[in-house]
Amino acid sequence: MYIENNMKKIAFYILLCGLFSFSSCSLFEIDNYDAPSETLKGEVVDVATGDPVQTDQGSEGIRVRLTELSYGDNVTPNPDFFCMPNGSFQNTKLFKGKYNIRIDGPFIPLIREDERGVPLADETKTTDISGLTKVRFEVQPFLKVEFVSEPTVMNGKITAKVRVSRAVSENDFQAKIEPMGGYSASFLNVTDVQLFVSYSSSVGYRARDDRWSSKIEYSGSTFGSLLGKTITIESNGAIPSGRTVFVRAASRINYDTPKGSGTRRWNYSEPAEVVIP
Repeated sequence: MYIENNMKKIAFYILLCGLFSFSSCSLFEIDNYDAPSETLKGEVVDVATGDPVQTDQGSEGIRVRLTELSYGDNVTPNPDFFCMPNGSFQNTKLFKGKYNIRIDGPFIPLIREDERGVPLADETKTTDISGLTKVRFEVQPFLKVEFVSEPTVMNGKITAKVRVSRAVSENDFQAKIEPMGGYSASFLNVTDVQLFVSYSSSVGYRARDDRWSSKIEYSGSTFGSLLGKTITIESNGAIPSGRTVFVRAASRINYDTPKGSGTRRWNYSEPAEVVIP
C-alpha cells in the first residue's frame, strides 16, 4: 500500500510539472511580430496654385490622423501627428494595412457634416500603406500670407511688409461651411497678423522668441478693408547685432478647425532669413 501511494504521488508531480512546463512555454513565448516599418509621406497644397500650405510645426499646425481599417471600420485612430512647416508630413513607423488619412488645418474642412451628423462631404483619403506610400492633399486655405518684399533691419528691429488675402472666396466659404450649421458671417473675420521671430528655421507659434515676435490684432470686420493691401509690422525689442534669425508672417480667421475644437489655426508665409548687422 505504501509503495502504491508513493507511485500515485510521483505520477501526480510528473503531471503537475508537465502542465507548468506547457504553460511556461506559452507565457514566455517570444513576440515574433516585425516592428512597424512602413512609411507614409504626404504633402498639403493649395488646390488653386499648387503651392505648399505653410503651417506651424505643432498642435496649432496641420494635424494628421490615421485610422487603420484592416480589422474593420470601428477602430481607434493612431496617435495624431503634425505636418512640418512646409506642409509636408512623414511617418516611418506604420504597420502594413489599409488606412484612412485625415488632415485638419487652416483650410476648408475635409469632413463636413450637418448638425444631425448627416455627411455632407468626405475628402479624406483611404489607401493601402505598404513600403513607401505617398499621398497629396489639395485643399482650400483660408488665407494667403506673403512678404511683399525682403524684411529690413534698423537698430536691431525688423520691419516686414506683409500682404494677407483670401485664398478661398467668401461665397465658396459660406457655401461649404453654412450647411454644417451655426453659421456666422464673423467666421470670415481676420483676427490678427503675427510676425514670429526665432533662431530656428522652423519659426512659428511653437518656435518663436517672445522677446522679438509681435502681433497686430483686429476686432470685428475691421481688417476687411486691408485684404490684399500691404501691412507694415515691426518686431519687438532690439535683436543683438551679429545674429541670424528667421521670420514668418501669419494670419488667421475667426473659425476653428476641426469645428468645435476651439483651435484657430494660422496660415503662414514662407520663412525669411534675416541677418542683424
